[in-house]
Amino acid sequence: MASDKIAVTLGTATPGGGFPLYGQAVADTINATDPTLDVQPRNTKGSTENVPLLDAGKIDLGLVTGEVVHEALSGIGRPKADLRVLAAMYSSPGMFVLRADSPARSIEDLKGKTVVFGAKGSGLVVLARYVLDGIGLDMERDFNAQYLDRAGDGPKMVLDGQAAALWGGGLGWPGFKAMAESPGGARFIVPDADGIRRILAKHAFLRALTVPANTYPGQTEPIQSLGSWSFIMARPGLDESVAYRLARALHLGEAQLGQRLAVAKETTAANTVAAAKPEQLHAGVLRYYREAGLIKP
Repeated sequence: MASDKIAVTLGTATPGGGFPLYGQAVADTINATDPTLDVQPRNTKGSTENVPLLDAGKIDLGLVTGEVVHEALSGIGRPKADLRVLAAMYSSPGMFVLRADSPARSIEDLKGKTVVFGAKGSGLVVLARYVLDGIGLDMERDFNAQYLDRAGDGPKMVLDGQAAALWGGGLGWPGFKAMAESPGGARFIVPDADGIRRILAKHAFLRALTVPANTYPGQTEPIQSLGSWSFIMARPGLDESVAYRLARALHLGEAQLGQRLAVAKETTAANTVAAAKPEQLHAGVLRYYREAGLIKP
């Protein structure tokens, strides 16, 4: 019976973005793999709201971009958060997307223009701040920065000519797909090689990432950008046995999760081990990984 299941709330983000799609796929996979669990996705404002919700114990799990995880665990702009990693989600290379007929060819060409940086609470906004800071630019000073209540509203603003570009991140990100699949097509702008070098030198927690060729319609060449891994984070005090079962269900359900959502193919125990330090993992996750031979005892 449903009442016998262990309910686990999962904070995602605003409708129309990548997190709600991902969160539903994760919930469906875990619930199908371990029938004793009932993961329930919940729309939130995104990464920057999920952290305080987790901190306060108002949600059990939350989807959080790497930049916001870095700030939360390091105590940047806030007290350090006592959160733990349940799993690495996927890598999120940041990019600007424009209409294919836009004359802009570089980030410098976007200066002074209206740019949609995403939903107000999205961690992608935080990524944009770090990327631009690394090349000496400021979102508020150098652009007419626009923020959304709903992530899904961004592509229409660019396609209608209300904005010059939309910032986003990830492979298969809905905003990028909507733009690339539009009748006129789309183009992407990222920092050049020197810009990437400067950004990584200033913000070492970021990493160089590649968007493979043909990830999006019309994108025939790989794109070199940078970003970080997003994570499923757990609240302080989440029961160790529950985290163990969640980690086990995700591991056993990796193939099914990838079938449900292409970008979730990156959600593997092996990637979690590579992307997070052992001390960042929830105790239940660490115990399962050790028992499964994924981490040495």
